[in-house]
Amino acid sequence: MPEKIVSRGNPLIKHLRALAASGEHRRAQGQYLCDSPKLLEEALRWGASVSTVVCTDPTALPALPAGVETVTVSESVMEAASPAKTPQGVLCVCALPDTAPPGRLDGRRYVVLDGVQDPGNVGTILRTADAFGADGLFLLPGCADPFSPKTVRASMGAVFRCPVWQCGAGELKNLLEKSGIALCGAALRQDTVDARAVRYDRAAIAIGSEGLGLSQAVLDLCDVTVRIPMEARCESLNAAVAAAVLLWEAYR
Repeated sequence: MPEKIVSRGNPLIKHLRALAASGEHRRAQGQYLCDSPKLLEEALRWGASVSTVVCTDPTALPALPAGVETVTVSESVMEAASPAKTPQGVLCVCALPDTAPPGRLDGRRYVVLDGVQDPGNVGTILRTADAFGADGLFLLPGCADPFSPKTVRASMGAVFRCPVWQCGAGELKNLLEKSGIALCGAALRQDTVDARAVRYDRAAIAIGSEGLGLSQAVLDLCDVTVRIPMEARCESLNAAVAAAVLLWEAYR
């Protein structure tokens, strides 16, 4: 029978709250929290390392691998443990993957985020990158934590399928050059070209922050900058929308 927790002060419940609230705690423990039956199913389907499942109704759980700890809680304890305003009755703890970039990139298409601070945007872009066949997502300094509950939820399971790497701009450029991949930045400068005129056979698409766009440090590293055609009265698009348009163009 699964263990039953009835106290909000239980050490496991405190640990779950810390995983939801603190990137430092996630990194120290090597774990992150997922907060829905859908994410549990995706984690199991795509081979994520699940260590603990907390639920209000164990009969509703899918078959779990041997060794996964299962705990039942009351709805009030679930409300205390879950980062969601309306808990869905299932939480699971997964092992953090390694976010160090590989030594070489053998894929065709990548996404680079520069200072994208909104976790919903980062998760949505990860979901979109996965949908349009990107081979991985790079997060440069200043981006939202890819394993915060909001980011994971917005990814809709893509966090288990699409690799996420974290590094600095210089390290990224060296890796792209070694791998023969061009860096295409979404920005406006004198040599900017229409996004429809660029070949994305082997390319990394860089998207900047919601308010400032790409940093000068990243712009200086771009092989080309591209613009998305739009009405003259509009200056820019949301970061996630811009990423979706460019990823679709590259996929098309």
